[in-house]
Amino acid sequence: MENASKALLMAAGFLMGLLILSLMVYLFVSFGSNAEEMRGQIERDRLAQFNSQFTSYQGKEGITIYDIITVAGFATENNKYYGFNKKTISVNSNYGDYYVAVVLQGKGQIEYGSGDTTDNIQTKYNDLITETLDNMNHSSNPDDSELVQYNCQTYLSEATGRVYLVMFTPK
Repeated sequence: MENASKALLMAAGFLMGLLILSLMVYLFVSFGSNAEEMRGQIERDRLAQFNSQFTSYQGKEGITIYDIITVAGFATENNKYYGFNKKTISVNSNYGDYYVAVVLQGKGQIEYGSGDTTDNIQTKYNDLITETLDNMNHSSNPDDSELVQYNCQTYLSEATGRVYLVMFTPK
């Protein structure tokens, strides 16, 4: 009788251990999948936040040269962060990296990369603003007395889901 009672206690202990081990495995898998979901959600939020810096201008009324310089500044910061030198990008050159190009119709690409100094970039942007203001002030057409307004079109990379090209065209 004594041996049977010990055998039952051992079996109960074994079953309890198996139950605890099963519970630990379940919790590990459950927490692991939740952590993966959280990581995925954080990454999607970061991507949406990054893209919104550029896509918020698409369809917006009253985009001026100042807005374009702001967008080009965001793109330049991104390109410098990833260590990219200036690349030539077209609508069809959908790269799988994180380079962002900003194109102003008639001027070409106006973003820069890690190969350009901050002072050089600032000078080029100031020259672009000055040229726009000079064209506005020297125009004989009274309708040109206001800043030129632009339309914006953004392009998302199929590989990364990130904006890789922002094009501005005069209205």
